[in-house]
Amino acid sequence: MNNIHILIIEDEMIIAAKISMHLEQLGYDVAGIIPRGEEAVLHCREHAPDILLLDINLKGNINGIETAQVLQKEMDIPIIYLTANADEATFNRAKQTRPYAFISKPYKKLDLQRAIELTISRMSEDKGVTIQQAQQEDSYILSDRIFVRQNNKMVKLFLRDILYVEAERSYCRIYSQDSEYLLSIPMKDLLEKLQPDHFMRVHRSFVINLKQVDEVSESHVVIKKKAVPLGKSYREEFLRRVQMV
Repeated sequence: MNNIHILIIEDEMIIAAKISMHLEQLGYDVAGIIPRGEEAVLHCREHAPDILLLDINLKGNINGIETAQVLQKEMDIPIIYLTANADEATFNRAKQTRPYAFISKPYKKLDLQRAIELTISRMSEDKGVTIQQAQQEDSYILSDRIFVRQNNKMVKLFLRDILYVEAERSYCRIYSQDSEYLLSIPMKDLLEKLQPDHFMRVHRSFVINLKQVDEVSESHVVIKKKAVPLGKSYREEFLRRVQMV
């Protein structure tokens, strides 16, 4: 399971510590607590987090808005602003950096949780790769990863780490090395969003990651000691494609 890494950029250490505690209680990983914008830029260049929690009114050489502007020239990291009594002019400048959410200080833990989930939803929409979203909004697919709801939090699963997918009626069960995830998505819709060079349907109920195949037999393929059935109608295309991987 890959937890979502969130970097806190906040110069009030008591508030930062509280945010860190709440993030850990919600099941997210705190990538660090940084009090200055210029330090945050250097950190993100070396270890880009999944999401930034960024105070607008940072002290130091650059404030939160200026920090966002510098980072956005170099990388694409979703920003959630932390605000406390920001005036209209400051708020309007912050909006120009297209943050994914705002959290007003003092905040409630539920505000933090909702802002993160809204950000993950927006990320998938902005990438233009959202699939038919489940009624429970339990998953979002980006170009290289899936965000999945697991035990009341969102976790990320990189597509490269998927071993295979099994269809269960209108659901898909995704298997990775250490975990499995149940998504309320039809197999056909999921397959359309997976990287076509890496994934292939080998049975009416199974899609596999071609890069994870360990063995091939007449009737099945083996992935991490799991035998996945290989349908006759898929065998010729599978053999052709597996030679190209």
